[in-house]
Amino acid sequence: MYDVVVVGGGPAGLSAALVFGRQRRSVLVVDGGEPRNSPASEMHMYLSRDGFPPQQLLALGREELAAYPGVEVRTGLVVAARGAKDDFELELADGAVVRARRVVLATGQVDEPYDIPGLAERFGRSVFHCPFCHGWEAGDKTLAVVTREPVEAMLALYLGDRFSEDVVLCTDGPIELPEPVAAAVAARALPIVDGKITEITGEAGDLTIHFADGGTLRREAVFHRAPTRRHSGLAEQLGCEVLPDGTVKVDEIGQTTTPGVSAAGDMAKLPGMPDATTLVVLGAADGVRAAVWMEGDLFRSGLGVFPS
Repeated sequence: MYDVVVVGGGPAGLSAALVFGRQRRSVLVVDGGEPRNSPASEMHMYLSRDGFPPQQLLALGREELAAYPGVEVRTGLVVAARGAKDDFELELADGAVVRARRVVLATGQVDEPYDIPGLAERFGRSVFHCPFCHGWEAGDKTLAVVTREPVEAMLALYLGDRFSEDVVLCTDGPIELPEPVAAAVAARALPIVDGKITEITGEAGDLTIHFADGGTLRREAVFHRAPTRRHSGLAEQLGCEVLPDGTVKVDEIGQTTTPGVSAAGDMAKLPGMPDATTLVVLGAADGVRAAVWMEGDLFRSGLGVFPS
């Protein structure tokens, strides 16, 4: 019986495990080894690690956890979860079954770029999703935003406001913009190309968007906010409430609606937040926050005084 099983070994999961390890808890981290930002060569806005390789951050995190005897990191997937507070049971893909008093879900999200040839292969390398993560590097370059969602015209407007005077919105077919967005697009004279996209070719700094009518558009970088899904369905198995956008509902301290289960990172959010944040530093902070409050819950439950 572990004190805690942490499902997911990204910044959120490893940070949570570090907290528990320092409090002399027995912790198992189960990591599938497929971080969302694996295509990216750099991460940003993590103080003292701006521009740092994200895979190297995780490797260093694992090294730090090795100093705490109570923390075990295992490569694998949790395929099933059941039970209740103080006695959860988790089944791994290799058939192993482990038990824990508490569970932290930090399995993250998966990006699913549009089925446009050449788009997925370049996602995270020369096709970017986040102006906070990649806008600086795209500064003063020729840019395109590829989207089928009318609201994502705001991303093109933002890039034009902050980073480049040459931004083109490519909608992969005709779309109807909401009136306030359409007015802003007109006011900024944002070019829109609504032709069907057949392919994206080229490398970073010299990309070409090909259209069904034979036209092309050369750009130095492309932005595309891909649809996402959660990496795992464990939250539903444990009875956690899932919000309409597919993220797991948590409160201010990272607790889900299932007692004894917390969630951290971009798979979870407060109901009032418009979107799940994808920044590495916020994922790490979520993991620490959830673990600190869960540690208090473990202590109170074990003591039998003021149980939560």
